[in-house]
Amino acid sequence: MSRLSHLDESGRARMVDVTDKPTTSRRAVAEGRIRCRSETLALVKEGRAPKGAVVQTAELAGVMAAKRTGDLIPLCHPLPLTGIDVTITPDEALPGFNVRAEVRASGSTGVEMEALTAVSVACLTLFDMLKAVDREMVIEGIHVTAKSGGRSGSWTASEAS
Repeated sequence: MSRLSHLDESGRARMVDVTDKPTTSRRAVAEGRIRCRSETLALVKEGRAPKGAVVQTAELAGVMAAKRTGDLIPLCHPLPLTGIDVTITPDEALPGFNVRAEVRASGSTGVEMEALTAVSVACLTLFDMLKAVDREMVIEGIHVTAKSGGRSGSWTASEAS
């Protein structure tokens, strides 16, 4: 196994030095979902959720979370993000909501953590705003689906994952 980049020679945690890495356009997409009861989904779709604009609030929470990733994840670089798009769509087949975040930056390190954080916090916000009517919701499947930029280039998750 290769040496872990977040550990120095003596095994102490450190932030990776990206000073000499070239600045490139970076993009990452992450997705996840929250399952809920059909009745809960109907409440949201009909605009009758007790806490109001659930989807819009969760999308905003996801954007705000992406901007704070460096404060939340130890050793994660704080990045000047150039674009964040969080989209939550109802899904009758789950039933529940699909959550997607696309994050962009021009920098020397990737934005996968920011996309994952956006999706995670959007899901947590949905849970928080709906727990009064559905305590059995399940957050699941949060993962990176695509990234581009940097030394490793572009990558897209396979359909099987």
